[in-house]
Amino acid sequence: MPPVSLTKLIHAAQLGTDLVSFPTDTVPALAIQPDRAARIFEAKQRSQTKPLILMGGDIADLWAYVKGSEAELALWQQVAAQYFPGALTLVLPASDRVPPEMNPTNPSTIGIRVPDHPIARHILSLTQPLATTSINRSGEPPLETIEDINQQFPDVLTLQPSELNQLEQTLSPSKKTPKLSSGVPSTVVKWTGQGWEVLRQGGVAWKG
Repeated sequence: MPPVSLTKLIHAAQLGTDLVSFPTDTVPALAIQPDRAARIFEAKQRSQTKPLILMGGDIADLWAYVKGSEAELALWQQVAAQYFPGALTLVLPASDRVPPEMNPTNPSTIGIRVPDHPIARHILSLTQPLATTSINRSGEPPLETIEDINQQFPDVLTLQPSELNQLEQTLSPSKKTPKLSSGVPSTVVKWTGQGWEVLRQGGVAWKG
């Protein structure tokens, strides 16, 4: 399937009819509505023991998907204010709003993230939070170019290069060059109830 317009990609993502891909600050995302997350596992041939990330355009869109005490929420909000948007995923206790398809073997937790990429945040602001992961076959390196994504995942909707360029100019008019993905996955930290456990060291140096 050839790349599509922003309007078509947003519409498909809102309805959950298709898997979509868009750039982020780490690696390109493979995304769909949270209640359709099973399609990501199928497309990637991914083990259901590896949960997906709930990505939002703003942290305010994600708090309804987690639950904790007032003290915990205050602490998580402090961490979010320090690191978001950015290459950090917080794994927190999931509220009943999270579809079990996001984390089939342990639906009690959910990873949340706000990417530091204007195009990703713009798309997510229109679709609301999406189930996401890197776009690649399980066990293989993340794909980083639209050409590779279209070749290996022909049914996944990607943006036309002209649309990407126009979005970059509109959203970041002061920048002469587009904000590129780093190619390094996000750092993942999990709340244990007493503190933080680093599950994966990635694009952010965790100092919690």
